[in-house]
Amino acid sequence: MPAHGTAAIVARLIEVGRTVAVAESLTGGALAAELVSVPGVSAVLRGGVVAYATDVKASLLGVDADLLATHGPVHPQVALEMADGVRAALGAEIGLGTTGVAGPGPADGQPAGTVFVACTTPTWRAVRGYHLAGARPAVRSATVALALALLRQAGEQAGRPRRWEG
Repeated sequence: MPAHGTAAIVARLIEVGRTVAVAESLTGGALAAELVSVPGVSAVLRGGVVAYATDVKASLLGVDADLLATHGPVHPQVALEMADGVRAALGAEIGLGTTGVAGPGPADGQPAGTVFVACTTPTWRAVRGYHLAGARPAVRSATVALALALLRQAGEQAGRPRRWEG
């Protein structure tokens, strides 16, 4: 996502007074890094958790251990629970979660490019699944952009109804 797009998202969150926290697996901190590239983001970004290991998803973010045992870490419900967990843990109104397989090969029974991104608020929840093509860096970069698109939608749900600009 172009930097101006991220800046517009941050500006909207500042405008509506909403805070955000991120829980990342396959993006490994790239989502938080994209957000912190915007000056002034400290007004809205509470923090982030890189929960790369499956057990950390359960112990730190509260993802259901039975869900992880049954379906593995690459699952839409896991992404939702990561978003909910980081929102609760860091005291944010909006939580973002990313999980998937960046590649180059399959992992946890899922082919490379399988990605789930989720965004939750107290009144809105969304999860999207994708099968992305490309090498590992491209999958990770695309996942960041997809998560930011969900964050944009959460910003649109908050505050005064108006269209995003930028």
